[in-house]
Amino acid sequence: MSIRRILGGGLVALVVLSSGHAWAQETTTSHGQSLFGALKYPESFTHFEYANPDAPKGGEVRLAALGTYDSLNPFILKGMAAAGIGGLFETLMMSSEDEPFAQYGLLAESVEMPKDKHWVAFTLRKEARFHDGTPVTAADVVFSFEILKEKGQPFYQAYYKDVEKIEALDERKVRFVFKNNTNRELPMIAGQMPVLSKAYYQKHAFDKTSLEPPVGSGPYKVEKLEPGRKIVYQRDPNYWGKDLPVNKGRNNFDRVIYDYYRDETVAVEALKAGNYDFRAENIARIWSTSYDTPAVKEGRLKKEEIRHEIPTGMQAFIYNIRRPKFSDPKVRQALAYAFDFEWSNKQLFNNSYVRTKSYFSNSMYAAKGVPGPEELKLLEPLRDKLPPEVFTEEYAPPKSDGSGSNREGLLKAKALLEEAGWHIKEGKLENNKGETLQIEFLLNSSAFERVIGPVIQNLKRLGVAATMRVVDASQYQKRIDDFDFDMAVHVFGQSNSPGNEQINYWHSSKADVSGSANLIGIKNPAVDELVDKIVHANSQETLVAACKGLDRVLLWNHYVIPNWHLRSFRIIYWDKFSRPAVSPKYALGFPDTWWWDEEKAKKARPK
Repeated sequence: MSIRRILGGGLVALVVLSSGHAWAQETTTSHGQSLFGALKYPESFTHFEYANPDAPKGGEVRLAALGTYDSLNPFILKGMAAAGIGGLFETLMMSSEDEPFAQYGLLAESVEMPKDKHWVAFTLRKEARFHDGTPVTAADVVFSFEILKEKGQPFYQAYYKDVEKIEALDERKVRFVFKNNTNRELPMIAGQMPVLSKAYYQKHAFDKTSLEPPVGSGPYKVEKLEPGRKIVYQRDPNYWGKDLPVNKGRNNFDRVIYDYYRDETVAVEALKAGNYDFRAENIARIWSTSYDTPAVKEGRLKKEEIRHEIPTGMQAFIYNIRRPKFSDPKVRQALAYAFDFEWSNKQLFNNSYVRTKSYFSNSMYAAKGVPGPEELKLLEPLRDKLPPEVFTEEYAPPKSDGSGSNREGLLKAKALLEEAGWHIKEGKLENNKGETLQIEFLLNSSAFERVIGPVIQNLKRLGVAATMRVVDASQYQKRIDDFDFDMAVHVFGQSNSPGNEQINYWHSSKADVSGSANLIGIKNPAVDELVDKIVHANSQETLVAACKGLDRVLLWNHYVIPNWHLRSFRIIYWDKFSRPAVSPKYALGFPDTWWWDEEKAKKARPK
C-alpha cells in the first residue's frame, strides 16, 4: 500500500515493500521513460517525427512469409506462430524509433518511479480496451506477467527474473517491485510487456497451440486465415488507441496480408509477378542479379538502399559446444579457416558485405584495439579464466587473399588441429581415440547452400566429413529449440542498450533450457560475470566497458565463425505507397508508417 501527498511540488510516497520496511521518498511521474536521460518528445507531443499524422487510411499491403504456421500464439515454445500475430497485443509502453532507448505510454498513460528505482508503477488509460470491448485492467497486467513467466518462452523467465513481485494497486494502477535497483533496464522491461486478456485465457489454454484468433488490444484483428498458407489482418476502425500521440500516422493500411511461400526462390519470383508488394532483400546475389526486370527499369518496382544506425550484432556459423567434438577452442579456431570470406564476398556477394568482427558490430560497444583502463578493471580479476589474447590482441577472423586456394589458412588450421590431438589418417581427420570428425550444417533455407558448399570443400581438405541438411521451418525450429544440431547459421541481434537479453544469449543458467537463445551451450564463469556486469551497469561508461569485455571473451573463445553484415536496408517494392519525409534511425518504418497511395498504385500495377 502507499500513502501519497504533495510536498513542495514533489510527489512523496510512503512505500511498503515485501521486506516489511517502509520509507518516504520522492517519486517521478512521466509520460515516458528513457535509459539515457532526457526524453526527446515532451508530454505535449502530438506524433513521432518519423510519422505523418495526416497519412490517409486505406488500401492493403501484401507481404511474404516462408515455410508455414500452425499457431496464433506467439508467446509459447510450441508450434510455429503466424507472421505478424504479435502485433495484436499492445504493451504498456511503446519504443521510439529515433532515440537509443526510450518509451512512451501506450496502454499506460503514465509511469511512476521512486528515486531509488526499486519499483515502477503504471497507470492504465481509461479508454484502453481489448477487442471484445472489455477494459484493460491492472488484473490483466498481473495475469500477463505471471503466465508469461510460468508458461511462456524461456526468454520471459530470463527477462523477468529480477522482478520480485507485481501487484495491482487499484483497477488501473499496477506496480512491479524489483529484487534490486542495480538492473537498470527493469523499468523499461516492465514497460515492454505485452498485456493479455485474463478473461480470455481463463477459458482458453495458454500453453497449447491454437488457430482460434485470440483477443488482443491492438489496431488489427485476424480477419481470416488459411492455415499454413495465408493470414489476413484487418484494421479495427474502433481501435481505442488510434488518436494517441504514439499512434498518429501509424497503422495506416486497412489490411495486412501475409502469403506463405516454400522458399526464397519462389518468393522472389512471386514478388516480380506482383503477387505481393514488398521485400527486404538479405541475399546479395539475388539483390544484384534477380531484379533486372522491365518493372524496375520503368520505376514501377522500386529498388532502394536505406542507411540505418541499427547495431548489426553477430551473424555466424555457430558451434553447438555441447557436442564433445567442439569442446576444444583450438578445434573451433581451426575450423574457422574453412570459411574463406574474401573469396565468398567477391564471388558470391558482389563485394557487398563487411566481415563481422564483433558481437556488437556497428555500435559503441564493439571491442577495438587492446582493452582500455575501464575494461581492465573488469577483466583483470578474471585473467586466469580467460584466453591470454583477450589482453594482448584485437580479435580478427581469418583472412585470405581471395584467390580461392586459401592454402595458407588451411595449413594454419591443420597445425591447430594437430595441437588439439586431431591428425589426418588416410584422408580422414581422427583423434587419439580413433574417432573421425563429422559435422552437419543444419539449414532452413537453400539460399545458404552455395555459401556452405565451399566451406564443406575446405573442411574435406582438412579431413573433416562435413555435410549440410536443409529442413522445413517447423523441423528446423524444433531441432534448434532442442539443441539438436552440430552447426547452424544464427543471428544474435543487439540493441542500442545491451542488457538482460545477454543472459538468454550467453549465461550458463540458460545453456540447458530448451528454447533459450544460448544455442551455443556456453557455460563459462567469466562470461557469466561479464553478463552480470552488463545487466547491473550503473553508468553508460561501465556498460560500454562491460560489453567490450564480453565481446573480447566471446570472440577469443571461438564460439562462432563470424559471417558478415550490411549497414543499410535493401528493399524492393511495387510503387503503390507513400512514406514520411523523415525515416527512423533505428527501424525501417515499413509498413508501420507508410500508407497506400491510390494514384501511384494505378501506375504501378503489374502489366
